[in-house]
Amino acid sequence: MSEQQHIHLIGICGTAMASLAGLLKQRGFKVTGSDAAAYPPMSDFLASINIPVAQPYAEANLKPRPDVVVVGNAISRGNPELEYVLDERIPFRSLPDVLYEHFLRIREPIVVAGTHGKTTTTSMLAWIFQSAGKDPSFLVGGIAENFGSSFALKQGKHFIIEGDEYDTAFFDKGPKFLHYFPQSIILTSVEFDHADIYKDLDAVKIAFKRLVNLVPRKGKIIAYDASVNVDQCVSGAFCPLERYGMKDDSHWQVTNVKYEPERTSWSVLREGRHWADFEFSLAGEYNVLNATAAAALAAHYGIEPQAITAALQIFKSVKRRLEVKAQVNGITIIDDFAHHPTAIAETLQALRTRYPQSRLWAIFEPRSNTLRRKVFEKELVQSLSIADQVIITTIYQPERIPEHERLTTQAVISGLTAGGKPARELKDADAIVETVAPELRSGDVVAILSNGGFGGIYEKLPRKLEQLRGSPPV
Repeated sequence: MSEQQHIHLIGICGTAMASLAGLLKQRGFKVTGSDAAAYPPMSDFLASINIPVAQPYAEANLKPRPDVVVVGNAISRGNPELEYVLDERIPFRSLPDVLYEHFLRIREPIVVAGTHGKTTTTSMLAWIFQSAGKDPSFLVGGIAENFGSSFALKQGKHFIIEGDEYDTAFFDKGPKFLHYFPQSIILTSVEFDHADIYKDLDAVKIAFKRLVNLVPRKGKIIAYDASVNVDQCVSGAFCPLERYGMKDDSHWQVTNVKYEPERTSWSVLREGRHWADFEFSLAGEYNVLNATAAAALAAHYGIEPQAITAALQIFKSVKRRLEVKAQVNGITIIDDFAHHPTAIAETLQALRTRYPQSRLWAIFEPRSNTLRRKVFEKELVQSLSIADQVIITTIYQPERIPEHERLTTQAVISGLTAGGKPARELKDADAIVETVAPELRSGDVVAILSNGGFGGIYEKLPRKLEQLRGSPPV
């Protein structure tokens, strides 16, 4: 592909696809896209950089004929645009192929991978590099608040990218991150996830082992040290390997963690010797570990601990990661991108440390391909039980999950109530807003857990509280 060509992205509102669209536009291509239903934050982001998004999918969106079509991994046969592309023999590519060809091949890729934490860790690492003057390019699966963007194309030699283990495209079912050919990686965690494409945990581990096997001898792997699954995935590494965590023998050991209402602080020992003291505004042990991993890899690239400390002190977060959406009369509404029981547990535990005196609500939409399946029913009960009140909505598009595999929301609710936890199911966002809003009181914290638009609940709930309390949302 050459500049001045017209590139159309099918499924453009996915976080990675929207980021690629921005990168391509910055390179000078004419970029258009389409999606079934655009929703914030990516829809707002695309509008801000003047990339048109056609809705819904239709053959007309491909007229005039683009030079190349990028097919998102959520797009499958039967999509009217994909069928038109195949019928008309319009050249098409996957996101990772285009990304490598135009951006990664001429830079040094640094990949952050793992079942959990990779979006925030990628954002932290990019911010540390930027603050240290290394001018990195990056792509992350969310809006990194320090940059106000999910991507950047800069002059530095490094490209920091979130490595997604999900499949590449309808014609390439391997994980995206195998296309990135990293020089170095961070591996935060390995658990069973993406039950729609991975048969079991062993299949997930094979994908991560293959990623590890791509790192050259001159590279570096920074890996979490309290997971047997991670241990198995990095055991065959050909490059130097350093482990981080809270064990006494961790190469990068986290100590002296303190959780306060507005900040979290901790110290890091490097091979048993004090190396740095860090603090930032984020909550939760998992974010302390994410930041420590980013700091460890930054040190490999010659960034001094003082520069890392300064960067983390002003690190904000990523949109939809423990994001405070509104505060109405002392009620705090939190948005978090929930995709897995472990992530839900970490989110709710982080809110417990940040708001220890508050009544904590979990409003959960089973939406991800894993959470819509019954494989994690028991784990969901354990995760959601951290909250004081639990509301579960009907699973998203249940007809797309075979009935024998489908999550039974009533089984989760029964498990919660049997353990003494108030829990109930409400049909949709509108029913939740109408029922729950009158029950909320000052001091409550409401965690909205979904990896999608959730029927506009993020806007509807604060608006309803404003009507009930007579106070505008912050």
